[in-house]
Amino acid sequence: MGVSEGGWHAAEGLILARYFMFTQVYFHKTRVAFGHHLQHAMAEILPGKQFPSPKTEKDLEAYLRYDDWRILGEISQGKGGEHGPRILNRKHFREIRHTLETPDSRELAEFSQYKDALGDLLAAEEHADKSWYKIGLTDIPVIKGTKPEPLSKRSSIVNTISKNPIRKIRLYVRQKDRDAAEKILKKGGD
Repeated sequence: MGVSEGGWHAAEGLILARYFMFTQVYFHKTRVAFGHHLQHAMAEILPGKQFPSPKTEKDLEAYLRYDDWRILGEISQGKGGEHGPRILNRKHFREIRHTLETPDSRELAEFSQYKDALGDLLAAEEHADKSWYKIGLTDIPVIKGTKPEPLSKRSSIVNTISKNPIRKIRLYVRQKDRDAAEKILKKGGD
């Protein structure tokens, strides 16, 4: 894919839209919590904690039977371990702390202290590791005359995004432990 010189702002807009979708939707604290619960519930439901390998036609048919309706049905029947009821009843883990999108070493050290202080109250730690734009062979060429120029060279925004991947971390506790966890973290910050 490439764009003409007059279209590089549209390509830049597409890259920014993908970036914003990730930071504001795909890695939203509640979506991440439910993703965590779904992953663990499915591990309880699936045989051997994974989808059947679709090597043969019979295996493929078994694989395809694990659609949304089947998984939701299994969860509604009480399957999925601890996580199935959390999905059904919206008793998902609650975020207690998160880092900036690109945490520095000081913030990462602070998060390590949070994890240690929370101990058994820490229910989940979720990481977002994503680079929205990779320079090199996948860099979108912008055609100026007959010579292509990489979008990352043309756009300071795209260049910055490509050099600073998202590495956000979210820490979660059980809903019933939220107040106790907050007290522990506030006490440690005093």
